[in-house]
Amino acid sequence: MDLTGKLLIAMPGMGDARFEHSVVAICAHSPEGTMGLIVNKPLPKPGFGDLLGQLGIPVTVSDRPETTAILFGGPVETGRGFVLHSPEWRGRGTPMQVSPALAMTATRDILEDMAAGCGPDRALLALGYAGWGPGQLEAEILENGWLIAEGDAELALDPDFATKWTRALGTMGIDPRTLSATAGRA
Repeated sequence: MDLTGKLLIAMPGMGDARFEHSVVAICAHSPEGTMGLIVNKPLPKPGFGDLLGQLGIPVTVSDRPETTAILFGGPVETGRGFVLHSPEWRGRGTPMQVSPALAMTATRDILEDMAAGCGPDRALLALGYAGWGPGQLEAEILENGWLIAEGDAELALDPDFATKWTRALGTMGIDPRTLSATAGRA
């Protein structure tokens, strides 16, 4: 089972506060492990404009730095940035194709283009990522830690972070009030 491009939705009782009510866009999944970005946990600081300033990237458009949120992408390499974005943008490198409607880029050129107003149409910037070793995610899924939803680029890139977890469950026809924090086996 390849989970690349899918969304993981944290179940109640996850047991790890960093992932409570998380929605994770899976960017890569293979027998060697899994990498994803949490797409619904904005960080209070730094702002996008502040981050660009720290990196010495000049801002030449006025609206992008104010409207681009920086998210907690996960607990691994929290000083490293990743941009999940619509696939029409092509930088100097090759973005990682996550799905037909999503790509991920981790190079400086996307930030430069975003600061100049010629970046992707839709994008989220995440610091850090969620990573699992071989078989680890599959074990967490079997232990009732996660639900797997079809990839939904509109939902993943939507800036309404506060309701994203509930809406992700809704794409599966699930009311969060009906979920249990304990797993069972029949």
